[in-house]
Amino acid sequence: MQPNRPKFAVDEMLGTLARWLRIMGYDATYEKGRTDDEIVDGANADGRILLTRDKELSARMGERGSHVASDQLEEQLRQVWRDFNLRPDQDLTRCTICNGELEPMPVEEAKDKVPEGVFLLNQEFFRCRSCGKIYWHGTHWLNIKKRLADLDPNQSL
Repeated sequence: MQPNRPKFAVDEMLGTLARWLRIMGYDATYEKGRTDDEIVDGANADGRILLTRDKELSARMGERGSHVASDQLEEQLRQVWRDFNLRPDQDLTRCTICNGELEPMPVEEAKDKVPEGVFLLNQEFFRCRSCGKIYWHGTHWLNIKKRLADLDPNQSL
């Protein structure tokens, strides 16, 4: 993972954006079910940038708040990509479910934990240090990389 990457707190109106930030390798907490005060206090305590569709909540964070204008994921990604000069990691580094860090997993340990076809077609597996979810670079990974490349055609992934 690249050093000095921004960390984000993403409010519950932007859950899919939080997932995509994690796919890109960014530390992005999903602030579902928390009050505005809890979100602001937590984001400030952790040095996070708050991404929200709520203009007033964004204003409360000052320069550490970002109002995400669109309700369309592609536009949200473009805005955040541009505003924070994001560059995705080339590898899976964060769990899309819990935001935990991923670590390489010995192939033999994945054998009985993933579908047989997945095991036979993949040489590399990753496990979330927090929740244990297992990841691999399947066909979905090519689709993810294409979607990110479409956001910034000058970025090589």
